[in-house]
Amino acid sequence: MPPQAQTHSRGVAPRGRGLSFPGWWPLSVQFALVVMAAMAYFLVRGVTEGALETAQANARTLVDVEALIGLKREGFIQAGIDHDHTLVTLANWVYVYGHWPVIFVSLVWLFLRAPDRYYVLRNALFISGAIGLIFFVTLPVAPPRLDVLDLTDTVTRFSDSYRTLQPPAFTNAYAAFPSLHFGFNLLVGITIWQASRNAFARTFAVVMPMAMAWAVVATANHYVIDVFGGAVVALTGLALSVYLARTHGRPEWARPPE
Repeated sequence: MPPQAQTHSRGVAPRGRGLSFPGWWPLSVQFALVVMAAMAYFLVRGVTEGALETAQANARTLVDVEALIGLKREGFIQAGIDHDHTLVTLANWVYVYGHWPVIFVSLVWLFLRAPDRYYVLRNALFISGAIGLIFFVTLPVAPPRLDVLDLTDTVTRFSDSYRTLQPPAFTNAYAAFPSLHFGFNLLVGITIWQASRNAFARTFAVVMPMAMAWAVVATANHYVIDVFGGAVVALTGLALSVYLARTHGRPEWARPPE
Protein backbone atom coordinates (compact mmCIF):
# COMPACT_ATOMS: atom_id res chain seq x y z
CA MET A 1 0.00 0.00 0.00
CA PRO A 2 1.46 3.43 -0.91
CA PRO A 3 2.46 5.66 2.07
CA GLN A 4 -0.28 8.17 1.21
CA ALA A 5 -2.93 5.44 1.28
CA GLN A 6 -1.61 4.22 4.63
CA THR A 7 -2.02 7.74 5.98
CA HIS A 8 -5.64 7.81 4.82
CA SER A 9 -6.30 4.43 6.46
CA ARG A 10 -5.41 5.87 9.85
CA GLY A 11 -7.82 8.74 9.38
CA VAL A 12 -5.06 11.32 8.87
CA ALA A 13 -5.32 13.64 5.91
CA PRO A 14 -2.36 13.76 3.50
CA ARG A 15 0.05 16.61 4.15
CA GLY A 16 1.69 18.55 1.40
CA ARG A 17 3.70 21.72 1.61
CA GLY A 18 0.86 23.46 3.45
CA LEU A 19 -1.05 22.41 6.52
CA SER A 20 -4.31 20.50 6.19
CA PHE A 21 -6.96 18.93 8.37
CA PRO A 22 -5.13 16.18 10.32
CA GLY A 23 -8.12 13.84 10.29
CA TRP A 24 -11.12 12.84 12.38
CA TRP A 25 -9.34 10.21 14.45
CA PRO A 26 -6.60 12.58 15.70
CA LEU A 27 -9.32 15.18 16.36
CA SER A 28 -11.32 12.70 18.45
CA VAL A 29 -8.23 11.69 20.42
CA GLN A 30 -7.31 15.31 21.09
CA PHE A 31 -10.81 16.15 22.25
CA ALA A 32 -10.76 13.21 24.68
CA LEU A 33 -7.28 14.12 25.98
CA VAL A 34 -8.14 17.77 26.56
CA VAL A 35 -11.44 16.94 28.28
CA MET A 36 -9.80 14.32 30.54
CA ALA A 37 -6.93 16.67 31.41
CA ALA A 38 -9.35 19.48 32.26
CA MET A 39 -11.45 17.18 34.44
CA ALA A 40 -8.35 15.88 36.24
CA TYR A 41 -7.10 19.43 36.74
CA PHE A 42 -10.32 20.67 38.29
CA LEU A 43 -10.77 17.50 40.34
CA VAL A 44 -7.32 17.84 41.90
CA ARG A 45 -7.91 21.54 42.53
CA GLY A 46 -11.22 20.78 44.17
CA VAL A 47 -9.89 18.13 46.58
CA THR A 48 -6.66 19.87 47.58
CA GLU A 49 -8.11 23.01 49.07
CA GLY A 50 -6.27 24.01 52.23
CA ALA A 51 -7.34 25.85 55.37
CA LEU A 52 -8.53 29.44 55.06
CA GLU A 53 -6.22 30.70 57.82
CA THR A 54 -3.13 29.18 56.19
CA ALA A 55 -4.14 30.48 52.77
CA GLN A 56 -4.70 33.98 54.15
CA ALA A 57 -1.35 33.93 55.95
CA ASN A 58 0.43 32.90 52.77
CA ALA A 59 -1.42 35.61 50.87
CA ARG A 60 -0.33 38.30 53.32
CA THR A 61 3.26 37.13 52.94
CA LEU A 62 2.95 37.57 49.17
CA VAL A 63 1.45 41.03 49.68
CA ASP A 64 4.44 41.94 51.88
CA VAL A 65 6.78 40.77 49.12
CA GLU A 66 4.81 42.85 46.61
CA ALA A 67 5.13 45.94 48.80
CA LEU A 68 8.87 45.34 49.15
CA ILE A 69 9.48 45.17 45.39
CA GLY A 70 6.91 47.79 44.37
CA LEU A 71 4.22 45.55 42.88
CA LYS A 72 1.41 46.19 45.36
CA ARG A 73 -1.05 47.84 42.97
CA GLU A 74 -4.25 45.83 43.49
CA GLY A 75 -6.16 48.68 45.14
CA PHE A 76 -5.07 51.17 42.47
CA ILE A 77 -6.14 48.84 39.64
CA GLN A 78 -9.57 48.10 41.09
CA ALA A 79 -10.10 51.78 41.87
CA GLY A 80 -9.86 52.38 38.14
CA ILE A 81 -13.12 50.46 37.57
CA ASP A 82 -14.86 50.86 40.93
CA HIS A 83 -17.20 53.69 39.94
CA ASP A 84 -17.89 52.63 36.36
CA HIS A 85 -20.35 49.77 35.93
CA THR A 86 -19.33 49.35 32.28
CA LEU A 87 -15.71 48.75 33.23
CA VAL A 88 -16.72 46.37 36.02
CA THR A 89 -18.83 44.40 33.54
CA LEU A 90 -15.97 44.39 31.03
CA ALA A 91 -13.51 43.09 33.63
CA ASN A 92 -15.96 40.36 34.67
CA TRP A 93 -16.60 39.33 31.07
CA VAL A 94 -12.88 39.16 30.29
CA TYR A 95 -12.28 37.07 33.41
CA VAL A 96 -15.19 34.70 32.76
CA TYR A 97 -15.53 34.44 28.99
CA GLY A 98 -11.98 35.34 28.01
CA HIS A 99 -10.47 32.23 29.59
CA TRP A 100 -11.85 28.72 28.98
CA PRO A 101 -14.11 29.66 26.04
CA VAL A 102 -11.19 31.43 24.34
CA ILE A 103 -8.80 28.56 25.09
CA PHE A 104 -11.23 25.98 23.70
CA VAL A 105 -11.94 27.89 20.49
CA SER A 106 -8.23 28.62 20.01
CA LEU A 107 -7.29 24.96 20.43
CA VAL A 108 -9.84 23.93 17.80
CA TRP A 109 -8.68 26.68 15.41
CA LEU A 110 -5.02 25.75 15.86
CA PHE A 111 -5.70 22.04 15.42
CA LEU A 112 -7.43 22.72 12.11
CA ARG A 113 -5.01 25.38 10.86
CA ALA A 114 -1.63 24.62 12.45
CA PRO A 115 -1.60 21.20 14.15
CA ASP A 116 2.16 21.45 14.78
CA ARG A 117 1.59 24.60 16.85
CA TYR A 118 -1.46 23.05 18.49
CA TYR A 119 0.62 20.05 19.63
CA VAL A 120 3.20 22.23 21.38
CA LEU A 121 0.48 24.40 22.99
CA ARG A 122 -1.46 21.36 24.21
CA ASN A 123 1.59 19.92 25.93
CA ALA A 124 2.56 23.32 27.33
CA LEU A 125 -0.90 23.63 28.89
CA PHE A 126 -0.61 20.13 30.36
CA ILE A 127 2.88 20.75 31.80
CA SER A 128 2.20 24.22 33.20
CA GLY A 129 -1.11 23.00 34.63
CA ALA A 130 0.73 20.22 36.46
CA ILE A 131 3.29 22.69 37.83
CA GLY A 132 0.47 24.96 38.94
CA LEU A 133 -1.21 22.11 40.80
CA ILE A 134 1.99 21.54 42.79
CA PHE A 135 1.87 25.16 43.91
CA PHE A 136 -1.83 24.94 44.76
CA VAL A 137 -1.23 21.87 46.94
CA THR A 138 1.94 23.06 48.67
CA LEU A 139 1.28 26.80 48.82
CA PRO A 140 -2.44 27.58 49.19
CA VAL A 141 -2.96 31.31 48.69
CA ALA A 142 -6.26 33.10 49.30
CA PRO A 143 -7.17 35.68 46.63
CA PRO A 144 -7.54 39.37 47.59
CA ARG A 145 -11.33 39.02 47.68
CA LEU A 146 -11.21 36.66 50.69
CA ASP A 147 -10.59 39.32 53.35
CA VAL A 148 -6.90 39.75 52.55
CA LEU A 149 -7.23 43.19 50.95
CA ASP A 150 -10.13 45.60 51.19
CA LEU A 151 -11.37 44.91 47.67
CA THR A 152 -14.68 43.90 46.07
CA ASP A 153 -15.25 40.47 44.55
CA THR A 154 -16.79 41.90 41.39
CA VAL A 155 -17.44 38.53 39.74
CA THR A 156 -19.47 37.11 42.62
CA ARG A 157 -21.21 40.41 43.32
CA PHE A 158 -22.19 41.33 39.78
CA SER A 159 -22.17 38.07 37.79
CA ASP A 160 -23.30 34.48 38.29
CA SER A 161 -21.95 33.17 34.97
CA TYR A 162 -18.60 32.10 36.41
CA ARG A 163 -20.17 29.82 38.99
CA THR A 164 -22.12 28.20 36.17
CA LEU A 165 -19.00 27.62 34.06
CA GLN A 166 -16.96 26.44 37.05
CA PRO A 167 -19.09 24.94 39.85
CA PRO A 168 -17.62 25.47 43.35
CA ALA A 169 -17.11 21.70 43.76
CA PHE A 170 -14.53 21.81 40.96
CA THR A 171 -12.60 24.87 42.06
CA ASN A 172 -10.06 25.66 44.73
CA ALA A 173 -10.65 29.03 46.33
CA TYR A 174 -7.06 29.12 47.58
CA ALA A 175 -5.30 28.77 44.22
CA ALA A 176 -4.37 32.40 43.62
CA PHE A 177 -0.65 31.81 43.03
CA PRO A 178 0.35 31.38 40.27
CA SER A 179 -2.37 32.82 38.03
CA LEU A 180 -2.93 30.17 35.39
CA HIS A 181 -5.91 32.26 34.33
CA PHE A 182 -3.27 34.58 32.90
CA GLY A 183 -0.61 31.94 32.19
CA PHE A 184 -2.83 29.81 29.97
CA ASN A 185 -4.01 32.87 28.05
CA LEU A 186 -0.39 33.93 27.57
CA LEU A 187 0.41 30.54 26.03
CA VAL A 188 -2.55 30.83 23.68
CA GLY A 189 -1.52 34.35 22.67
CA ILE A 190 2.06 33.30 21.91
CA THR A 191 0.89 30.35 19.84
CA ILE A 192 -1.65 32.34 17.82
CA TRP A 193 1.01 34.95 17.07
CA GLN A 194 3.35 32.23 15.79
CA ALA A 195 0.65 30.45 13.79
CA SER A 196 -0.84 33.40 11.91
CA ARG A 197 0.26 36.41 9.86
CA ASN A 198 -3.24 37.88 9.98
CA ALA A 199 -3.25 41.35 11.55
CA PHE A 200 -6.50 40.74 13.45
CA ALA A 201 -5.30 37.39 14.84
CA ARG A 202 -2.00 38.88 15.93
CA THR A 203 -3.68 41.87 17.54
CA PHE A 204 -5.93 39.47 19.44
CA ALA A 205 -2.87 37.43 20.45
CA VAL A 206 -1.35 40.50 22.09
CA VAL A 207 -4.44 42.17 23.54
CA MET A 208 -6.09 39.03 24.95
CA PRO A 209 -3.44 38.10 27.57
CA MET A 210 -2.94 41.77 28.47
CA ALA A 211 -6.69 42.14 29.07
CA MET A 212 -6.66 39.01 31.22
CA ALA A 213 -3.73 40.32 33.30
CA TRP A 214 -5.79 43.44 34.00
CA ALA A 215 -9.03 41.55 34.66
CA VAL A 216 -7.67 39.01 37.16
CA VAL A 217 -6.40 41.83 39.37
CA ALA A 218 -9.27 44.29 38.80
CA THR A 219 -11.82 41.64 39.84
CA ALA A 220 -9.84 40.91 43.07
CA ASN A 221 -9.19 37.30 42.08
CA HIS A 222 -5.40 37.60 41.88
CA TYR A 223 -2.50 39.70 43.08
CA VAL A 224 -0.13 41.41 40.68
CA ILE A 225 2.62 38.96 41.68
CA ASP A 226 0.31 36.08 40.71
CA VAL A 227 0.38 37.32 37.12
CA PHE A 228 4.17 37.24 37.04
CA GLY A 229 4.14 33.80 38.65
CA GLY A 230 1.65 32.58 36.05
CA ALA A 231 3.90 33.87 33.27
CA VAL A 232 6.94 32.04 34.66
CA VAL A 233 5.04 28.77 35.05
CA ALA A 234 3.47 29.06 31.58
CA LEU A 235 6.76 29.85 29.85
CA THR A 236 8.44 26.99 31.70
CA GLY A 237 5.73 24.67 30.38
CA LEU A 238 6.21 26.04 26.88
CA ALA A 239 9.99 25.59 26.99
CA LEU A 240 9.64 21.99 28.17
CA SER A 241 7.00 21.29 25.51
CA VAL A 242 9.26 22.61 22.74
CA TYR A 243 12.18 20.60 24.11
CA LEU A 244 10.14 17.39 24.21
CA ALA A 245 8.86 17.94 20.66
CA ARG A 246 12.42 18.36 19.41
CA THR A 247 13.97 15.46 21.31
CA HIS A 248 11.14 12.92 21.26
CA GLY A 249 9.49 13.80 17.97
CA ARG A 250 5.83 14.38 17.16
CA PRO A 251 2.98 12.24 15.86
CA GLU A 252 2.63 12.33 12.08
CA TRP A 253 -0.36 14.67 12.11
CA ALA A 254 1.56 17.25 14.20
CA ARG A 255 4.73 17.46 12.15
CA PRO A 256 5.61 20.88 10.69
CA PRO A 257 5.12 21.22 6.93
CA GLU A 258 8.19 20.61 4.79
